[in-house]
Amino acid sequence: MCVKQVSVILENVPGAFLSVGECLARENINIRAISVADTSQTSTVRFVTDNPQKTLSVLKSNGYNTLENDVIAVEIPDHPGALRAVLKPLKELNINVLYFYTYLGRGESGQPIVIIGVDRTGDAVEALKKNWVHTFGNEIYSL
Repeated sequence: MCVKQVSVILENVPGAFLSVGECLARENINIRAISVADTSQTSTVRFVTDNPQKTLSVLKSNGYNTLENDVIAVEIPDHPGALRAVLKPLKELNINVLYFYTYLGRGESGQPIVIIGVDRTGDAVEALKKNWVHTFGNEIYSL
């Protein structure tokens, strides 16, 4: 299922992400998934929160440049080979996986959830729905 991801680029200095976290905490926004990719000068922080619109508003009002985009949240079984069932249908349609990170928590069935950024989100959702039902008997998990 598609969910909204918020991204910010931060300077690589002590306390930069703490400031983001404090802004969100003051507004009772909960970070549910997070990924940080760094370079020597900056870090790209991607996260899924329990309220993406409020997250954007709060960060913008505190001077952060933000980006919002759709990513896919998929509940997967916790056993060897489960990621193959997610990645293989995407490869077969030549959909590029740009990044991948985990959700902090578990899905309705108690299984882990992964967040996937791809180059063709709509096509990826359809491919995963079709293959997920066939492979696991589940729909794509919706946050």
